Amino acid sequence: MNKSKILLLLAIVGAVVAFYLLDGQQYLTRDYFLSLYSENPAQTIAIFFIVYVAAAALSLPGAALLTLIGGAIFGLSTGLLVISFASTIGATLAFLIARSLLGDWVQNKFGNYLETINKGVEKDGAFYLLSLRLIPAVPFFVINLVMGLTPMKARTFYWVSQLGMLPGTAVFVNAGAQLGQVEELSASGILTPELIGSFVLLGIFPWVARKAMSLIKKNKGE
Repeated sequence: MNKSKILLLLAIVGAVVAFYLLDGQQYLTRDYFLSLYSENPAQTIAIFFIVYVAAAALSLPGAALLTLIGGAIFGLSTGLLVISFASTIGATLAFLIARSLLGDWVQNKFGNYLETINKGVEKDGAFYLLSLRLIPAVPFFVINLVMGLTPMKARTFYWVSQLGMLPGTAVFVNAGAQLGQVEELSASGILTPELIGSFVLLGIFPWVARKAMSLIKKNKGE
């Protein structure tokens, strides 16, 4: 491992350790961002965007929570716009970090074993990645890291991730937006048609995504 990779690894480890030592999770709350938003909306959006990108790039926990918080604070339209780009940029950075630190070593060490996978990625990698993004069976950060070890081009990873994560992001942001409108933690405050509908979407989205991908594969003759 050359000097630049060692420095990159140390910087990443340092950032993750600092996050936990300084209790960074205390800032990943609705109340924190809501207080900032009431004072300076534009600045809050910028801070939230940077925090989301950093969390995704460093594979820190809390992406789903941040998505709900973003929806609660910014609403569906603004929240979806901010989070869609922040999550994709962060995912691509994680992809590039994995490739920079381990990509060459993995390919050199296990190239013979990965030959079939590499050919599959080169031939149909975009569709495979789209399937993983639409069907949330594999954790978000795992996809980012594993794909960084394949020959997939960064630009392909970016646009497929942007497209593939959009439906799921919209469902989570909508749920957050509906939760943000709850004024009191009572049956009448929580059991609204809009909030119930958003939770139903959260529940059925993986099933709908699987059915959609099955139909696409069937039409492709696979």
